[in-house]
Amino acid sequence: MPIDVEKVTSAPPVRAAAVWDDRDVRLYHLALGAGVPETDLGELRYLFEGHEQGMQVLPTFGVVAGGGGGVGFQVFDLPGVDIDLAAVLHGGQEITVHRPLPTAARATTVTRVPAVYDKGKAAVIVQESTLLGEDDEPLITQRNQIFVHGEGGFGGDRGPSERLPAPDREPDLVLEIPTLRQQALLYRLTGDWNPLHADPATARRAGYDRPILHGLCSFGMAVKAVTDRLLDGDTSRIAGCRTRFAGVFFPGETLRLRIWETGDGYRLTATAADRDDAPVLTDAQITAGRRREEPQEAGVH
Repeated sequence: MPIDVEKVTSAPPVRAAAVWDDRDVRLYHLALGAGVPETDLGELRYLFEGHEQGMQVLPTFGVVAGGGGGVGFQVFDLPGVDIDLAAVLHGGQEITVHRPLPTAARATTVTRVPAVYDKGKAAVIVQESTLLGEDDEPLITQRNQIFVHGEGGFGGDRGPSERLPAPDREPDLVLEIPTLRQQALLYRLTGDWNPLHADPATARRAGYDRPILHGLCSFGMAVKAVTDRLLDGDTSRIAGCRTRFAGVFFPGETLRLRIWETGDGYRLTATAADRDDAPVLTDAQITAGRRREEPQEAGVH
């Protein structure tokens, strides 16, 4: 078995450098489709250093900060993991925001694997990574679930259910986001070099007609859309976000978002509008914090 559960879960945390600058931030936002139209001040907040409010950084940038696959994908370098990338799918992602990400930093990632679950036909590697700022204090903490097909059935724990269904009513907002046919190739420049997103032969071996878009790219687009339409473009209002990747999305398709307002933020789903609303993102949530100008409650620091 290419996954040695005991070895990978008992391995000490791995620390790695994560260095980025504003060029990396711009590239990430462009890979999500930012900058259309190019004269829109709302779009330029993600790309132009001269914006009157300063350049915004989506918290989802933290998952690729520093390149090399980004925060949360050092799992492939941990002892006890020797797997074929063609058998890997990103199953789910959760991000807790401790404070807004800077446009440039010399940071550190601390990564561990707290669990490997047995789903029968697949194993699920749960990885937790914390991105520490230059002051060694947390910026974001994320947990992701990595499905490895063909590696289940080893008699392990199936793991908890993390379902978060959408409200049983019509959505409050429906958005459609077009994508570029070369969007996966562009997103790869942020550091996720999995050939499943670029090589037709690898995609066919995994059972797809052509390379698929990174799940984190579609998730980043969804978070950006909610930020733009419902949070006044203020990325600092995002306290956390999560999703489960329910199906594949092909570059060039249109991503359809259904969004529900909740007491603490927004629930959402994403589907492929071109394929009869085939599921892409489910169990998704964006938790919103206070506006920048809102004062803290007395006694809260």
